[in-house]
Amino acid sequence: MAAEKLIATNRKARHDFDILETHEAGLVLRGTEVKSLREGQVTFKDSYAGIQRDEAWLFGCHIAPYHHGTDANHDPERPRKLLLHRREIARLTGKVAERGLTLVPLRLYFKEGRAKLEIGLGRGKKLHDKRAAIREREVKRELAKEARTRDRA
Repeated sequence: MAAEKLIATNRKARHDFDILETHEAGLVLRGTEVKSLREGQVTFKDSYAGIQRDEAWLFGCHIAPYHHGTDANHDPERPRKLLLHRREIARLTGKVAERGLTLVPLRLYFKEGRAKLEIGLGRGKKLHDKRAAIREREVKRELAKEARTRDRA
């Protein structure tokens, strides 16, 4: 089993979306982007994945310019190509078009020295769904707190 070094997670994704399934994708990056990733300089805010002309792309992901870079530094907001098998892309295209699902980046990590992105196929939650999830989490927290106090006595 390969060791994974976590770079960043999109914590808001699981709050805003019901994730139905996940896929691992490689990323096409430039050298200064990889160096910035190793320093953890990435933000997922407003980022999403999409499929254009039978290719998967990551949009809106901000990878900060490498601070030791030269004038050949990368554009922080450029679209980045995702590496998926053709069958996976075709399957995801069908699901996104047919059911109104969205491809959401979940986490970015290094696996065997290569940058990988975990993308999830998700359906957007409504406001009442978010409230129910928060209420459920609060109830679990209260029950765990009571169990801890009961064990102490």
